[in-house]
Amino acid sequence: MAEAKPSPAPEAASSGAKPSGNKVNFIVMFLVLINTAVVGAVAFMVFKSKQKETLEPGLPAVQRGEEKTQIKEAFEKSNEIKPIIPLETFVVNLSGSRGRRVAKVNVELEVSSSEAKKEVERRQAQIRDIIILLLSSKTHETVSSIEGKDALRSEVKERINSLLSEGRIENIYFTEFIYN
Repeated sequence: MAEAKPSPAPEAASSGAKPSGNKVNFIVMFLVLINTAVVGAVAFMVFKSKQKETLEPGLPAVQRGEEKTQIKEAFEKSNEIKPIIPLETFVVNLSGSRGRRVAKVNVELEVSSSEAKKEVERRQAQIRDIIILLLSSKTHETVSSIEGKDALRSEVKERINSLLSEGRIENIYFTEFIYN
């Protein structure tokens, strides 16, 4: 009998058609590494952009520190207790009432410094005159509203500050405001 020769392997017959297993593995590994590097780079860029946003964008660290210091100083200054000068009670007829409407008001002045306090004490007669004239020029309708009282407070503060030279009135407090 004649011996049958083994036929050549199918892989050998088509040697140029398919890449070898090593080449396929190499290409897959190369693509995985490239993909991992790209994903890592994108994640790093996102992390850095989020980190910058938390540091107040657009401001260098020195400016942020200065702003925080200024805010802290302003807060401490606003909580600082300044000298307060109580004035005697004011009782005045309100405008347009022909003596039927009267306001009784206690006023306290917050001054900017001890020098201002001394000047206010020296000029107390002038300050009382300013307040009496302003109060008596207001109507019942004006002083009965919050807006009217705020306007009166601003007007008194402005007039007294124009009189003072060594300091200023920081705030006006109405500690009693009675009208009929």
